[in-house]
Amino acid sequence: MPAEPVPADRSAPLRIVVAKPGLDGHDRGAKVIARALRDTGIEVVYTGLHQTPRQIVDTAVQEDADGIGLSVLSGAHMTLFAEVLRILEEENASDITVFGGGIIPEADIPPLLELGVAALFTPGTPTREVADWVHANVRSLSATGV
Repeated sequence: MPAEPVPADRSAPLRIVVAKPGLDGHDRGAKVIARALRDTGIEVVYTGLHQTPRQIVDTAVQEDADGIGLSVLSGAHMTLFAEVLRILEEENASDITVFGGGIIPEADIPPLLELGVAALFTPGTPTREVADWVHANVRSLSATGV
């Protein structure tokens, strides 16, 4: 008989991987979000620039992350978000919540949400709003498998 799954420790701090996928070299916003999350008690792993979707998922799995925050300004958001979600599914890690931000046209937000991106934050969103959303939603979405 297989062992019972160990429930996640809800008292442990959230752990979020903040990543810059693709060739985009502008990471100021990602660093601002990483700092804002850290300042509210979230453990943050920042992957640095030019990460592939595979590298991002591998990091999230290795770090036992609750969520992945992607920052995309290159215009490749549809492809990059979809590939991260596909690899998470492939690795049986779709319980890791994916959210993101960057330069994302309004018309692309609904399709990304339909793909499974949990939330998107565009330029001008207060960092506190992002941190509050992460605290309120990441573990609850992971627990429901959404």
